[in-house]
Amino acid sequence: MADKAQTAKPADTNRPALALHVPEPKYRSGDTVDFSHIEIGQAGAQPRPDESAHPSQMADLAYGLIRVLGEDNHAHGPWNPRLDAETLRAMLGHMAMVRAFDERMFRGQRQGKTSFYMKCTGEEATSIAPAMALASDDMVFPSYRQQGILIARGYPLIEMINQIYSNKADKLKGRQLPIMYSSREHSFFSISGNLATQCPQAVGWAMASAIKGDSRIAASWVGEGSTAEGDFHSACTFAAVYNAPVILNVVNNQWAISSFSGFAGAERTTFAARGLGHGIAALRVDGNDALACFAAARWAANRARANHGPTLIEYFTYRAEGHSTSDDPSGYRSAQEREEWPLGDPVNRLKNHLIAIGEWDEERQAAMDLACAEKVKETTKEAEKNGILGHGLHHPFHTMFEDVYEKLPWHLEEQAEQAIRERVTKFGSERPFG
Repeated sequence: MADKAQTAKPADTNRPALALHVPEPKYRSGDTVDFSHIEIGQAGAQPRPDESAHPSQMADLAYGLIRVLGEDNHAHGPWNPRLDAETLRAMLGHMAMVRAFDERMFRGQRQGKTSFYMKCTGEEATSIAPAMALASDDMVFPSYRQQGILIARGYPLIEMINQIYSNKADKLKGRQLPIMYSSREHSFFSISGNLATQCPQAVGWAMASAIKGDSRIAASWVGEGSTAEGDFHSACTFAAVYNAPVILNVVNNQWAISSFSGFAGAERTTFAARGLGHGIAALRVDGNDALACFAAARWAANRARANHGPTLIEYFTYRAEGHSTSDDPSGYRSAQEREEWPLGDPVNRLKNHLIAIGEWDEERQAAMDLACAEKVKETTKEAEKNGILGHGLHHPFHTMFEDVYEKLPWHLEEQAEQAIRERVTKFGSERPFG
């Protein structure tokens, strides 16, 4: 009977056979790229609703694309934040610094000075512009490609490099993977390698801020791939139910390591649309347009601060380089994609806007780029005095047992003593390399 059951066919043999759909990117290595299927829209065409608008009244904004900078390099439409030239130059300076920092740290990894690094090339506007739109004490819960927030908030470069090198001056004492920064003083929550955990944490922090009658809001960042995680949807549910003063930023850079965005649902709808399903205000933004990114974040911040609820923002952008130093994108996507990306480069677009309004020129840009590169170079040399990967200039071995308990329990004291004793026996010192 068991054999018959295994080979039995459906009674209705006229029914069509089912077929499983497996998402597949449009282009692979060696393919000719054509992004004409992406609907860009005109800069300035999207309406800007009142910050108190109900999510049901702004559905179109979750499917279109909010853009400010046009092909003429000028700002257009109701989303134009009308920033003064000094603010725009500061924004451009932060973006140039991030790019210089990324280049230096990438080379450092290739030279064996650190084990790991992640660049944000092509995505600078999605962190720097929103960071500038928030208050400096608003709490941010970033992912691992938001180094621009720390730079925009004035976090010392040397502290970032010390953390990347996990050296003796690393304030996190080598306990975090390189680039997983943390700074209470800069309202920058510890980065986690576990995807989307920062989303419910941000919502919970925002709820606590509201309970206390505080004025600070929270903002989180995740990649589009992480929106497939349960934590993301739990965060959306709590944010909607409790009207949490939070901004949930989704950086849609088209690729989650080697998996294209279709595996997270991009073939079916936009990521901003997920906010509408939860009853949350949702915006879809040109992530390579720094002015649009700033305007959307400021709109969402004002909405949250006025107790009108959370906002989900999808930044539509492109990851111009590999996922990390451990990744080679040439193995799974066309090399033409970066050059053919229709939304251009965020740094160049902001630079060209400043030039178009008479507040910048190529000579000053070249000087800025050089100054940023020199500052990063000098700071890196200073940080290297504190040690690099494999040179042994790390925190003392016994610190691995500290900073969890106020008073170390007896069993951990015994373990610490045994571990240090074995280390001294093996190396002649607890800290044999200095």
